Amino acid sequence: MKHLILTATADISESLRSRWFMVYSLVFGGVVVALFVSGLTESRVMGFTGLSRMLVTYLQITMAILPVFVLITTVRSVAGDREAGIFEYMLSLPVSLAAWFWGKLLGRFLVVFLPVLLAMLGAVAWGMARGVTVPWSQVVYYTGFLLSLALCFLGIGMLISTLARSSDVATGTAFVIWLVLLLFMDLILLGLLIREGLPSEGVIAVALVNPLQVFRTAAMLLFDPQLVLLGPSAYVILDHFGRQGYIAWALFYPGALGLLCAWLGYQVFRRGDLP
Repeated sequence: MKHLILTATADISESLRSRWFMVYSLVFGGVVVALFVSGLTESRVMGFTGLSRMLVTYLQITMAILPVFVLITTVRSVAGDREAGIFEYMLSLPVSLAAWFWGKLLGRFLVVFLPVLLAMLGAVAWGMARGVTVPWSQVVYYTGFLLSLALCFLGIGMLISTLARSSDVATGTAFVIWLVLLLFMDLILLGLLIREGLPSEGVIAVALVNPLQVFRTAAMLLFDPQLVLLGPSAYVILDHFGRQGYIAWALFYPGALGLLCAWLGYQVFRRGDLP
């Protein structure tokens, strides 16, 4: 445990000194500031006002930015250390492979999740100072969704990083995976449904395996309990899951997928890098 914490601390220190973390933090802080400046909390759309609408917009933007940032920066973790020759130095120290791998995972998770969380909490604090009603239940759920999404792509990134032999290959693979998941949210699935005549239940089941689609639908469900924006597919989702069941699925499935990928990555790392 001591070595795990030390490894996590070292990874956090390294990330805080890097330029990508500065850009990453400025992006999410800038998004919140831009939403305030645009007057989004003062407008009214479909009956939703104040922080509720701003948080929904923030989550939709985060869904597009967070995964690619997490993937691109994480895949260089193990692959970059391999290229830099850090493994030889690491194996000469009394640090177990498990402590090093999971320590890096823990440190990277804190680095990628805290800026997103702090930006959202900043929005809540601003709303409280302005006397705006704070939807605390939505804030709690959104925090859980963001935590699960960050953990999901962090685990995927660690798996790619252990499989790739160079940081360039790892970066390219991460970008392709992010692009495929993004396309499978609507565009390709709609084309398959129309062209191949697949059962709607099957297509929706494939969509619900996609962590990005799960995150997006759950965010919509909190302010649109009937999922009117999804059309007929809402009936399939609500009939099989129910509102609370789907929220639970969105809270736990992406995180569980990320932990599974991280565990698989650790197995590959442990078997492939021991002398």
